[in-house]
Amino acid sequence: MTTDRLYYTDCYLQQFDAQTIAISEDGLRVILDRSAFYPTSGGQLFDVGVLNDVRVVDVIDDDDVVTHILAQPLGAGMVRGEIDWPRRFEFMQQHTGQHLLSAMFHELFGFTTVSVHLGDDGGTVELAAAALSDGQAQEAELAANRVIAENRAVTIGFEENPEGLRKASERTGPLRVVTIEGLDRSACGGTHVRRTGEIGPLFIRNAEKIRGNTRLQFVCGFKAVRRARMDFSLLSAAGRAFSRPLEEVPAAVSALLESAKDTAKQVRGLSLELAGYKGRELFGAAVVGADGIRRHWLKLDAVDESARAVAQAFVACGRSVFLATGGGAVLVAASADAGVDCGKVLKQFGRGGGSTALAQGSIAEPGPLAEALGF
Repeated sequence: MTTDRLYYTDCYLQQFDAQTIAISEDGLRVILDRSAFYPTSGGQLFDVGVLNDVRVVDVIDDDDVVTHILAQPLGAGMVRGEIDWPRRFEFMQQHTGQHLLSAMFHELFGFTTVSVHLGDDGGTVELAAAALSDGQAQEAELAANRVIAENRAVTIGFEENPEGLRKASERTGPLRVVTIEGLDRSACGGTHVRRTGEIGPLFIRNAEKIRGNTRLQFVCGFKAVRRARMDFSLLSAAGRAFSRPLEEVPAAVSALLESAKDTAKQVRGLSLELAGYKGRELFGAAVVGADGIRRHWLKLDAVDESARAVAQAFVACGRSVFLATGGGAVLVAASADAGVDCGKVLKQFGRGGGSTALAQGSIAEPGPLAEALGF
């Protein structure tokens, strides 16, 4: 039982007639004697469309057959299949664009392609390159778009032991070879356009390091046009927000970030200064115990930098012990003449550490610690 894969010889076929040769009991998994639906493979996602007006939601490569997953049951017999052509054509643009981009990086810099993924939002190419400069990415992108403008032929053929492949294939027997005129020959079972001009504009959007390699994110054709329009709309909105022309938006953003950093520093300084005032105020209001020690237990939602500043200001005023708790966190501070080793006492009742004067950590139940400190 085999499926004649019509997309192998005609990537532009949008409609076809076929005979069912196997159907699951629920009628949701169908195998045909011939199909133009591309199954997920080689980094390219599956086609969608309809079989007799029943929606195809997934297509699986099952060795010699192509299995169509349907949204509703389908009966046996002859079927009429129709591919979602706009989606398919965009995958053809992306896949041919990936061949072109990989070929350019190989030709210009000797970088081989390790893996490929083509998704609904664009594609990624993982290159065997530990580092990739912006200049190299731009050079390959420009060279690829020049080949697109030249509108070179892209042909598909079946060859026995083909020569000149960019990457050797481990498969035996006749291989399906995709050729970009004068540039690249690759063994591939995917769908492709007939000429490079159909790829449309090609943009590299991002580069990141992964597993010692470099992974590029790219878009081609209609996806690239939509992405460029979205980017322009977002940049225009930013320009309006800053009341600046588009070319001045990056500088305006940088200035805003620097201003925000300066403001954050000022706020932090004022917050710590305020915490110092609060610590001294709490010390003045604390009752002197029979042992001559003033104590204060500050209960918070969270023990943060401000609480630490309050504690330090409190114990700096005289003989005293300060405890702050909140959200499972704890802070203990004591003046040098209070006779308390903060780090040691914290380890007895919770987790954490610090010095004799101040310790921080976590605690499940602060009651025993507070009792030990004389609260």
